[in-house]
Amino acid sequence: MPRSTTQPSLLNNLFYGTLKLFFGVLSAIMFRLKISGREYEPATGGALLMSNHESFLDPVYVGVAFRRRPTYLARASLFRNAAFGRIISAVGAIPIDRDGSGISGLKETLRRLKRGEMVLIFPEGTRSPDGRVQPLKPGFVALARRADVPLVPVAIAGAYDAWPRQRRLPRPGRVCVEIGAPIAPDTIAGWSDEELIAQLQTRIEACHAAAQQRRGVRADKA
Repeated sequence: MPRSTTQPSLLNNLFYGTLKLFFGVLSAIMFRLKISGREYEPATGGALLMSNHESFLDPVYVGVAFRRRPTYLARASLFRNAAFGRIISAVGAIPIDRDGSGISGLKETLRRLKRGEMVLIFPEGTRSPDGRVQPLKPGFVALARRADVPLVPVAIAGAYDAWPRQRRLPRPGRVCVEIGAPIAPDTIAGWSDEELIAQLQTRIEACHAAAQQRRGVRADKA
């Protein structure tokens, strides 16, 4: 399974920068992408970006929203497609089982975090069936405790309307990304597993409600 244990090369960074520019322009034109909360992005060091999951393009929206380059966890099955597998390998995606039990993927994630990278995780485990934030799966808890890095709650709103999982292709829409205040490792250490899951759920949902409000969607419709 493809993994990266070295820093991205100059050529790889150029490739990523080109993709980010392309998708940044595309997102601005096709999805009228709006970003809020960039002041909460950690300036340095490792961090786990914990986002809801509305559509296939969510890694793109988050990649455009953050100034630093994040990598992300991707289902191992996605790497089996030759063309798509090469692309997500080139941008540094880490293959992992859907339930988060893949040991090699978890070890690689910890390596990335220890060397100061940001890693994007979708703790719902799969795309939302209706655009609402789904209950978080507990698979991220062990990683969050071992990593000893901040957790940054992130929410994407409007991506489901633009590309719900039932559609084959996206349609124009309005997408907002809301970045929340990081949760410090010391705070995480003081919570039980159940409290950590509940706290993160609450913060992602709050970010999602704020993002929906920026889209002009009432809270009772979010």
